[in-house]
Amino acid sequence: MRPFAYQRATDPSSAMQALVAAATSNETLTNASAQALAGGTTLIDLMKLDVMRPQTVVDINPLAPPWSAINLDGDNLRLGALARMSDVAANPEVQQYYPVVADALKLAASAQLRNMASLGGNVLQRTRCTYFRDVSYEACNKRHPGSGCAAMEGFNRTHAVLGTSDQCIATYPGDFAQALIALDATIEISGKSGARTITFAELHKAPGTSPEIETTLAPGELISGFTIRGRWPRSVYLKVRDRQSYEFALASAAIALDMQDGLIRDARIALGGVATVPWRAREVEALLKGQRFDDPVAERVADAAFSGAKAKRHNGFKIALGKRVVARALRQAASLEI
Repeated sequence: MRPFAYQRATDPSSAMQALVAAATSNETLTNASAQALAGGTTLIDLMKLDVMRPQTVVDINPLAPPWSAINLDGDNLRLGALARMSDVAANPEVQQYYPVVADALKLAASAQLRNMASLGGNVLQRTRCTYFRDVSYEACNKRHPGSGCAAMEGFNRTHAVLGTSDQCIATYPGDFAQALIALDATIEISGKSGARTITFAELHKAPGTSPEIETTLAPGELISGFTIRGRWPRSVYLKVRDRQSYEFALASAAIALDMQDGLIRDARIALGGVATVPWRAREVEALLKGQRFDDPVAERVADAAFSGAKAKRHNGFKIALGKRVVARALRQAASLEI
């Protein structure tokens, strides 16, 4: 790990000022001169690997009191960005009314990491692509724009089949993000110029021709909270991985259904482990609305969810696996007793 300066923020203004003061006009997440530290479960890891090399680390944990609350106000759930994953997963109201959120958090990482990791840091975690995390590989457009993508012709079993480009096929690794994008969550962002709110779907950028730009956050901006409107008790998160614990998804699905008398009034579908960004299957959701759920409907929806998938040499199995995961998650959600 390279030497770095440590600053402990005393309030949001001082945190943003420290982050903006160190920023340069052409920096990306990888080469940013300053980084915010919450749980540190991703940042410290990547600093040890020499992937991220900040000159300054700004500890934002003193902001936790106002930024870590878990509040259900009527039908709206607000989650502070500095709330710990384990605390949110264990919250009785989250478990009852938003099981897709609780399950996505419980199935992520290890218990020790969930006790440390913040919600804001979790949605900003970076890919586990071997070629990104191992600096001995020069060809990585996320680390070195324009250098190429070693995964294209390398071992790409865990890489994405949706949202890819000619420059990058790295998979977005998170679980919590799938629940947020499925439930149309919004994000509260605090910056030097004030606060703003965006939909969660607007946070992450597909790789396109600039995979080094991963989010729409401006230098110095911090996520302060998330809001989910409406309650979704009929929701599930299904995750398939190489082992039962402490492993990233090969394919996952976040499903939320609104059903009455067996009829699907509304449906939300998000896919994980198979795409370059948190992936909402919006067009596919229309196939469920107004339908009575049965196995043929689940199969049609699952097939449609992967109609645009593009596989490489080693990851073609993800398409068939992903379809099975979607169909199974739909059946689980439809069979819940609410």
